[in-house]
Amino acid sequence: MEEDVQVSKGIKRKVSRRKFMGGAAAAAAAFAFVPRSVLGGRGNTAPSNKLNIAGIGVGGRGGSDINAVRSENIVALCDVDQSRAAGTFKRFGSAKVYKDFRRMLEKEEKNIDAVVIGTPDHIHAPASIMAMKMGKHVYVEKPMAHTIYEARRMAEVARETGVVTQMGNQGHAGNGLRLTYEFIHDGAIGEVSEVHVWTDRAGVPGGRAWWPQGVDRPADTPEVPETLDWGMWLGPAAWRPYHPAYVPFKWRGWFDFGCGALGDMAVHNADPAFFSLDLGAPVAAEAESSAVNDETFPKWSIITYYFAAKGSRGPVKLVWYDGGKLPARPAELEEERNLGGNGILFIGERGKLLGPSHAGAPRLIPESRMKEYGRPPEMLARSGNHHGEWVQACKDNKPENAKAGFWYSGPFTEALLVGNLAVRFGRRIEWDSTKMRATNAPEADNYITKFYRAGWNLVG
Repeated sequence: MEEDVQVSKGIKRKVSRRKFMGGAAAAAAAFAFVPRSVLGGRGNTAPSNKLNIAGIGVGGRGGSDINAVRSENIVALCDVDQSRAAGTFKRFGSAKVYKDFRRMLEKEEKNIDAVVIGTPDHIHAPASIMAMKMGKHVYVEKPMAHTIYEARRMAEVARETGVVTQMGNQGHAGNGLRLTYEFIHDGAIGEVSEVHVWTDRAGVPGGRAWWPQGVDRPADTPEVPETLDWGMWLGPAAWRPYHPAYVPFKWRGWFDFGCGALGDMAVHNADPAFFSLDLGAPVAAEAESSAVNDETFPKWSIITYYFAAKGSRGPVKLVWYDGGKLPARPAELEEERNLGGNGILFIGERGKLLGPSHAGAPRLIPESRMKEYGRPPEMLARSGNHHGEWVQACKDNKPENAKAGFWYSGPFTEALLVGNLAVRFGRRIEWDSTKMRATNAPEADNYITKFYRAGWNLVG
């Protein structure tokens, strides 16, 4: 039986000089990484104007992310399921192929400028931190991390190493996010005191069963497919027998691997609220849900977050709904319109603003108010290309130009995951962000961080 080891929470640790990383990690901690595109020096021609990018987890969403940066040199690809990733391997036939991302980073260290990570949530932090410690820029799919502590540590390492980072909440680069900010800061609905955010994902009633939730661990133990390295897929998670209930994609609802519907969709649908209102960390969260067990998230949940007043705005209450649950229908919404399966609703002292999924373009309600008000003045620069923004920031070596960098996405992810603590414990969580503690629930410590299987940890 393999042993589990726990990573201490909230302790500032020195840069690791583990053998498998060689001397590069120490150098990366001391010097900001300079991409190949600028190595020519002042007045010289750089040897290449393209990044050398590696992909970790390229069979599903990660394959789409790699395709989105195909303008660059795709030099190495890693996936634990060679069959599922076969299409991406074929599309980028000149890239070297690996099953173990640690071996890939070791072997290709000198050839890689940046990595794109599209693995299940529980691999995000180990892969990202190892890459950043080696001086590689990182793009990681959402949610940024599996636990609150991982999100905190990833943001710290990004800051320590000076690399460019980005979380895959693609709507963050869109005009809809900026329009939301501009409506609110132009005073279109007055001061906002309440926000409602929802998704139809995760289960029943009323939602779509995207993956299993509210279920127990399967008892049967089918054989592992020949093309799947099950031990590498588990990575730092506690050992369990393979079952198709977990892979591919079905892992999101399992506590050991994913963050539920909140991790999948709140990073998209709640982004306009965190960005426009500068919410920061909640002071408390409480939840109601269907039955909770030890294995999976419930079939549905409603999580209420409380944010303290900040700057010129007052306190804000944000309510999250999944599994088909919805907020009360606003009286201003026309009879022929509905809220949709995913969205966000801002409630202000003088009106309401309704937005679609993925931080899409919002509209004042009713439609007559939208026509009367028109478009707010443009206050923010536009981007429009989430992946391209990251690529250019890497080439310019400017972390601040990747607008969903870990400096933003780390605190955002932390805040969201406090809600999952409330779900698991079924009661209000009083949150101290500075100490990273649930002050009224010390038993939550093992969920703020987590246990890592022997041989796995967060490097440094």
